[in-house]
Amino acid sequence: MKVRQSHFIYWASGIVSICGIIFEVLFGALGSYILGDGVKQYTLTISLFLTGMGIGASLSEKVLKNLLISFIYIEFFVALVGGFSSFAMFGITAYSSAGTDALFLYGITLIVGGLTGVELPILIRKANEIGVSLNRSTARVLFSDYAGGLIGGLLFVFFLRPQLGMVNTAFFVGCINLAVALVVLWLFRKEIANSKLHAVVGVIIGSLLLFGLFFGESMAQTFEQKLYKDPIIHMEESQYQKIVVTKDRNDVRLYLNGGLQFSSFDEYRYHELLVHPAMAQASNHDNILILGGGDGIAVKEVLKYNDVKQITLVDLDPAVIDLANHNPHLLELNDGSLKDERVTVLNQDAFKFLENSQKWYDVILVDLPDPNDESLNKLYTKEFYSLARNHLKPEGAMMVQSTSPVFATEVYWTISKTIESTGLHVENLHVDVPSFGNWGFVFASRNDITLSKLNIAVPTRFLSTDMLVGLTKFGKDEDSIITTKNGSIKELKPNTLIDPRLIGIYENSWENY
Repeated sequence: MKVRQSHFIYWASGIVSICGIIFEVLFGALGSYILGDGVKQYTLTISLFLTGMGIGASLSEKVLKNLLISFIYIEFFVALVGGFSSFAMFGITAYSSAGTDALFLYGITLIVGGLTGVELPILIRKANEIGVSLNRSTARVLFSDYAGGLIGGLLFVFFLRPQLGMVNTAFFVGCINLAVALVVLWLFRKEIANSKLHAVVGVIIGSLLLFGLFFGESMAQTFEQKLYKDPIIHMEESQYQKIVVTKDRNDVRLYLNGGLQFSSFDEYRYHELLVHPAMAQASNHDNILILGGGDGIAVKEVLKYNDVKQITLVDLDPAVIDLANHNPHLLELNDGSLKDERVTVLNQDAFKFLENSQKWYDVILVDLPDPNDESLNKLYTKEFYSLARNHLKPEGAMMVQSTSPVFATEVYWTISKTIESTGLHVENLHVDVPSFGNWGFVFASRNDITLSKLNIAVPTRFLSTDMLVGLTKFGKDEDSIITTKNGSIKELKPNTLIDPRLIGIYENSWENY
């Protein structure tokens, strides 16, 4: 019996370590999705979780008696608090004032980290009580802990998050913590007074967790609905992001990780400016490259040109492509463009694609989400735009969506400065898109750009040849002259992989909007 008990202690240490690392990265993912700036949120949550573990480990030395009951109730608390963490986070975000959700996330991270830190010292002491030497018990428990950490990280990335989502992942992992506690309770039942009473407490917690596992996701969707203006008609969590489609009467909107991608009422204003000036500048339309734009709407605009031979669309997330090809609302907007025989869709990272591709393109359209985290920031660097330039034919043209020059003035002009630093000629354009506000684009080419000589030769709903020059005029509060608080003019520097300055600038620019 003691052999079986000692073996399970090692197994328990590995299992609770798996649960601990899953909660740790889950809290980072929650912060990234709800609060933005993934690097900042993962850094804070991991730091707080480890700090909590340190505090918990320190407090564990006060647990000298009733080791098993202490461990069981720690697991009960981890199961209950961690299990309901994601569900509560979405509820607090939907119904509380700004900043409360961040305080809750950081607090819950510290608490679960603290409880996790108490677990291992208790297990080591119990293994030593059973008769295993201290050195041996410590080594084995720590081995199980570290190995469990690797398994937990892999499970979260490749199974739990894409298959269960963030709400059900928390409930599921909470159930695992609870199961460990109940198995310990059963194995050591002869040593534990009132074991049946403790089992009843565990069953009550288990009932709550199972209720959450089966119904929490749908209830959390009602919370998430509060974050969106219109009713949600489609929601999924892919391997890379949260995808939401809303619809109110005839207005269909696509959101990725909470960020609006388009509104069907005015998307044509955005996509016409993204596509047609670059198509007018390029001398040929044989090969077109679109980075991002998995909704297929930019492809629809490009297909208006009969001389287009090949369109390559590179979008990281296959779930967005699948949605664009099957959702009736998106199909109506993109006219089934991604199914055209001239279109090749590649689900790859845009940076890696440009590094590995040997092709040259007449037009490159960069339709990527704003640079609000580290992974997106690299797609707004001098290195990335240099790669894009190296794939642009001598008579070609490139257009880059570059966020709002009104809401994020310094971000917009930093992107422009970064593209210009690659040696390309640039022209700055902006347009009013009611669902977005005033939105900016950077137009680039190896040759001089003379907008007055361009001709928009395909049918459009908004853009005309005559208005192109007017789109280069910026107001005083959105032009390239950025002043500091003391009134001096700020020098803008290119954004690079080594100096990713754009993330902080972006976060500061949008904090009031």
